[in-house]
Formats: sequence, structure tokens, C-alpha cells
Amino acid sequence: MKRFLINLFLLLTLVVLSGNHSSAQLFNEQIYKISRVLNSVSNFYVDSVDQDALVEHGIKEMLKKLDPHSIYLSKEEVREMEQPLEGEFEGIGIQFNVLNDTIIIISPISGGPSEKVGIQAGDRIIEIESENVAGVGISNQKVRSKLLGEKGTKVTISVKRRGVFEPIEFTITRDKIPIYSLDAAYMADDETGYIRLNRFAANTTSEFTEALEKLRGENMKNLILDLRDNSGGYLEQSIKLADEFLERDREIVYTEGRSIPRSDHNSTRNGEYREGKLVVLINEGSASASEIVAGAVQDWDRGVIVGRRSFGKGLVQRPVELPDGSMLRLTVARFYTPSGRMIQKPYDDDYEKYMGELFERFESGELSSRDSIKVADSLKFKTLNSGRLVYGGGGIIPDIFIPVDTVVYTDYYRNLVRLGVFNRFVLTYIDENRRSLNKWDFNDFEEEFEVSDEIIERLTGLGEETGIEVNREELEKSLPLIRAQIKGLIARDIWDISEYFQIVNKRDEGVLRAAEIIRDEGRYYNILEIGNN
Repeated sequence: MKRFLINLFLLLTLVVLSGNHSSAQLFNEQIYKISRVLNSVSNFYVDSVDQDALVEHGIKEMLKKLDPHSIYLSKEEVREMEQPLEGEFEGIGIQFNVLNDTIIIISPISGGPSEKVGIQAGDRIIEIESENVAGVGISNQKVRSKLLGEKGTKVTISVKRRGVFEPIEFTITRDKIPIYSLDAAYMADDETGYIRLNRFAANTTSEFTEALEKLRGENMKNLILDLRDNSGGYLEQSIKLADEFLERDREIVYTEGRSIPRSDHNSTRNGEYREGKLVVLINEGSASASEIVAGAVQDWDRGVIVGRRSFGKGLVQRPVELPDGSMLRLTVARFYTPSGRMIQKPYDDDYEKYMGELFERFESGELSSRDSIKVADSLKFKTLNSGRLVYGGGGIIPDIFIPVDTVVYTDYYRNLVRLGVFNRFVLTYIDENRRSLNKWDFNDFEEEFEVSDEIIERLTGLGEETGIEVNREELEKSLPLIRAQIKGLIARDIWDISEYFQIVNKRDEGVLRAAEIIRDEGRYYNILEIGNN
């Protein structure tokens, strides 16, 4: 009970100080009230109570009354949250999937401990530390719990390999395994590079500059930066990335709160990519750090923003560590773009409504028509070079709108994705054809490999086995997308995720439109000068 009271004391101190009442007497009364409630429940409630769960639930519900992004994290949740942003984890270094109750290794991570001992793509893990893990209903989470561990510790696994009669045993020494925030970097055409970032982690900017240098070596003059579905991450990394595109001493973002004075973040040097044409792709999944980059690029007329209105997450959280290893992330300020736009979309005390706002966008037609985006006249701003109109009120509204493709994304296609049919089918197909697929060079594969009608029939057959009845009309509408997905997923497992995007982006409307705008020099500069779209 003492530990809970300490946690609540720290939390209430922050909550009370952030409200309208600062009276010590009022604060003491609130602490006393909560203390009485907890003691009464502990001593007199009719049934035994899980005090940990009760207190944590109370803290979470209290924070919901503040804003949607002030949150409480348990010790375990803190560890899970920090891992992808720190850019590495400790384990054996494999990509795997569980198919038909069997752990199949998709690929060992290059340079990782599994690759070093000889683990191969297609190996099936049948034992971990002499414990059978095949055919026992093991989950992805349970596999990770068995294989992750501190650097330097060892784990022994047995694998079944095609063509080898006896199981093969490996003892693997765990190590630090990098997590990359860069999904893809390749030349979209002779002069235009494409870079996709999935988060803003500790190493994001260094990954970006390395990719930029590689593409420049391939004659890159223009860039498509894909921030779609990038949910953000570290503020400092978004500032560093925006710095790559801007002249010296340009404001990138500023933050301000009731008790936090305004803090301005400016570009500190001439960026590495200041002169080439730039298109930034965003959508409703682009949040926080992604919106900072897109807002700075748009406000300084540095590039064209293409896609759909971004998420609208513009609240700054300060972490407060609690004695038991848990954490409070309390909102202390708001983000503002260089023109003064507030990124955060409106919210009230209806937490569920706020979290369901993206579905409301779909229902209102905003994802299909730019005209459905509601913008108040009072939230009009002007860009800082050409004076184009841009809009506040939550999220970044793109210069060029790309609607959701409701024709090819049929219910039949979504069911195949939702129930995991694509991944299961591709894993099986690769397992059966790995030897022949490994003979392909990627460039030849990209140009020549075709997803045949026979492959489609096998996919739809697996769908039927999963309970998805074939809808021939919807299948025909989605067929180009289905073929691209199968080919892309095969490429991802044989090579890497960058090759996946090289395949699927050939029919991606956002990427195609971005490349078209870059090629049409007159239109590109016309958008940035007067905002016609």
C-alpha cells in the first residue's frame, strides 16, 4: 500500500499543479481522500482485491480526464515502449513467423548472432532449451519471451532443415540487435530517390543521411520522403531531419505550455538536401514527429506535401519516473509549426470519441474528398516565403490530396489481409520454392516474375479453408493489388523490406503522383508559389 500511495502522491502533485488550484490545503485534502479510499478498500472490502490492478486502473482513468496523450505506463509497458525507439534490442537476431503451429525462420538478421552460427531462412525451430515448441500452440509473444534476453547470455535451439534428416542444434550467444526506422531507400526513376521512414527513433537521422548519400551516388537529384503511417517518436530526431532540408536559422517548430515557456527550435546548419525538389507523403497515420517535419517543409515552401490530413498529435509529454519503475507521461506543452499553426486536433473529455476520430473521417467522406475537410476561416495561416494559404486546426493538410482507393480495397481483399491469409500463403509458397527463388536476381525478379492465375487460385483456396468465401466480382477488382502484394511479400522474405516497397509502390497512387509532380517542373514550382492544386 505504501508504494501505491507514493505513486499517487507523485501523480497528484503533477495533476494538481497543472490545474487551477495550487492551495497546499486543497492538495492535502485530495491526498487524504485518496488515502482513505485505498485504506478502506484494503481493510474492509467484502472480497480480496488486486491492489496493483486497482491503483493502476484508477491512475489511468484519472489521466483520461486531462488529455488523450497523458498516460501511465507500467514497468513492463515502459520497457516495451522504449525498445523500438532506442533502436535496438537484445536477442538472437531472427525474423520469424508461426505457421501451422510451427516456428519458421523467415531470415536471420544480417550480421546478427543467428546468422553467425549458421541459421538459415526456412529453418523450423522445434526445441528451445530442450523444450518442444512444435505443435503445442505456441504464440509469437511466447517465442519472443524465450529468445530475447540479455547480451552475452546463451540459448540453445534445435531446428529442422529441409534436406537434412536429423535436427540441427545451435547454441547462440545473444547480442544487441539493431531496429531500423528506415524501411526503404531506392531510386524511383533515373533522377528521383525514394526514402520511407516508419518511426523517429534514436538513429533515424543517421539512417536517413546514410541512405541519402547512397542515393546521391546513384545520381539522385530529387527526393520523395514517405512519412505515411509514421506515428512519430523523438522530437529531437524530427528537428534534425527537418534541418536536412532547410537553410540555416529557419524555425522548425516551437513548443509552449502553461508552465513551460516558449522554446524555439531552429535549423542549425545548412542541410544536406537544400536544393533538390522534395515531395513529402503523409496520411492520417502520420503523427507527432512526422507532422513537425511536414509542417516545417510546408511552412517554408521547401517542398510539396501530398496525401491526406495527418493525425493531429501535437502535445508534448514529459516522462516522470515512478519509484517502482513505472512511468507517467504528462502533457506539458503543445507543438506549433513555424507559421504558428497548432498541430494538435481538438479534444475534450470524451476519450473514446477522440480515439475513434479517424473512423469519423472515413464516415464523413474526408478520406475520399478534400472538400469534406472542415477548416475554420479563423485557422488560416500563410507560408513564410510565398505567402500561400495553409490551415491549422489539427494535423497538416496536404497541398495535393490523394483519396483512399475504395475500388481495389474491397471487403474480400480486406478479409484476406485481416485473417492473415496473405502471409500464410507466401510463407508456404516460399518454403516450397525457396531453392528456385534464391536463384533470382532482384532486378530480374522485379521485371520478369509474374503472379500466375495458378498462384491466385491457391491463395483463394487457402482463403476458403480459412472461412473466406470467394467473391469473384471483388476478386477481379482487387486482382492488381493482390498480385502486387503477393509479389512484394515474396520479395520481402527473399531480400528485404526495401524490395517489398519497390514492388508495391509501382501501383501506389501517392508515390506515382509524387513522381509525376516532380517530373512536371512547372507544376511543382507553381504549387509552391501560389498553391494551385
